[in-house]
Amino acid sequence: MSVTHHPSPELLAGFAAGTLDAGEHLVVAVHASGCSACRRLLRAVEGIGGSTLEAVEPAAMKAGAFEAVMAKLDRSPPQPSVPADSLTDDELPEILRHYRIGRRRWVAPGVSMRPIELPGPSRSRAFLLSSNPGTHMLEHTHTGSELTCVLRGSFSHEGGRFGAGDFDFGDETLDHQPTVGDGEPCLCLVAMTGDLRINGFFGRLISPFVRL
Repeated sequence: MSVTHHPSPELLAGFAAGTLDAGEHLVVAVHASGCSACRRLLRAVEGIGGSTLEAVEPAAMKAGAFEAVMAKLDRSPPQPSVPADSLTDDELPEILRHYRIGRRRWVAPGVSMRPIELPGPSRSRAFLLSSNPGTHMLEHTHTGSELTCVLRGSFSHEGGRFGAGDFDFGDETLDHQPTVGDGEPCLCLVAMTGDLRINGFFGRLISPFVRL
């Protein structure tokens, strides 16, 4: 897998510090699991954080805090309720095999999504987005943020071509029109806040019916 698009240093630092929400954390984790460059950077950031912690005066823990953490770690993670899209369990990234994935829902011609149940509160919602080969998305922007990791296939827009393992970030400053590659369906893991804002008169008409 040749990865050419990565999360920003700010996102990787937030991931290492544990400040991303559950949906964002999941997408960055899946990307990093297949990207040696991001794993090296995360190790470096975590090393800096560890050195900083060594210089901090220790604080007393609440009674029973350690036992509570260990109890959470001992719990079995939830298992997927159904296979994810056309990928088998063995083909999914290891991290995703521990999440419940809902049933397919069509959101546009040639495009479907499957919601992912996150383990706790999250500003973003996570889902698998599947698009048929050659699908042209409508030109749009976002009212919030969108973190995407390509699991299979590819898509292209003004920012370049994004293949398996690549990471893409979009927000209200980005105006793009993704096109799926012709070779095979494109399957992406997405964490999104806000909604799509589809451009043009036709886009304004159908926007209320496009829900991700």
